[in-house]
Amino acid sequence: MAFVAGPENQDFFDAYRAPAGHVPNFVSVFAARPAVFEAWLQLNAAVKASMDLRRYEIATFAAAAALKSSYCSLAHGQVLANNFYSADEVTAFVDENAQDPVDRAVMAFARKVALAADTVTQADVDELKTLGLSDDDVLDVVLAAAARCFFSKTLDGTGTQPDAVFNALPETLRTALTVGRPIES
Repeated sequence: MAFVAGPENQDFFDAYRAPAGHVPNFVSVFAARPAVFEAWLQLNAAVKASMDLRRYEIATFAAAAALKSSYCSLAHGQVLANNFYSADEVTAFVDENAQDPVDRAVMAFARKVALAADTVTQADVDELKTLGLSDDDVLDVVLAAAARCFFSKTLDGTGTQPDAVFNALPETLRTALTVGRPIES
């Protein structure tokens, strides 16, 4: 689907122009439904507000990778690599190889929520609790993964490719995080 800025949505494009000056491809999709995008921003902010940012990014990344969403895997993998882990560590996350047992368990749980939430059991929850997560922490992981499903599915369902700016990531990281649609050329 191609979305073009017309006079009726130019203000929306301008409002969400990236700091680098380009309009991210996801903005083009939501320009047709700005109220949905605003609701998404509110939902995502509410989910993040109660979570440690690193855990939010881990859960979000794991859900995105499980869903084969290159756009979201690249975006959140980049955040993880820029702020919390090395590029090699993030590359390993794609194959569920987090070094920290809590990170590994959170990622596995977020993937399960994203792909087969109906199969989550009390044993899954108890595993996270034995690693120190509270009931609220577990709920936060569920919320992050479920919210990512909406955004990732919207982008993939509309054929939205990851922005060309992701081509600037180190090749190993870029290749590992491109789990679905190719990056825009």
